[in-house]
Amino acid sequence: METKEQNQIIEQDSKKEFKKEKKERTAVLNIYTSFNNTIINLTDLAGTTIAKYSGGGSTKQSRLKANPTTAMFVAQRIAEDAKENGITSFYVKIRAGTGQPNPGPGAHAAIKSLTRAGFKILSILDTTRVPRGGPKKGGGRRGRRV
Repeated sequence: METKEQNQIIEQDSKKEFKKEKKERTAVLNIYTSFNNTIINLTDLAGTTIAKYSGGGSTKQSRLKANPTTAMFVAQRIAEDAKENGITSFYVKIRAGTGQPNPGPGAHAAIKSLTRAGFKILSILDTTRVPRGGPKKGGGRRGRRV
């Protein structure tokens, strides 16, 4: 008798569904956009790469690598990997090519695609490198002779 009751209690405990608390994981999304390509790198907060995709891997035509539509496809692939790893929110860092005044056409499309996929974007930071001063001008004591 006691063993049957114990078995029933054990079965009831195993049938109970426990709600798993969704732990919010945050990651850093580095987007490099130039007028030739879009590269998206997903890392954890320590800097370890989780996924990395580029526009060149999504299209056959070289001229379409920087296209917003291609950037959208790249962002969807990043979103799939992020969901597999349980990531729910991003810190986004956008970087354009050095000396370019603004990012390429793929940055906005990639961010928009990720928000549509259900990810929370905590902040967007522009990390474009800006030259200050540039290289030393040519010439010596008598100046640059043209």
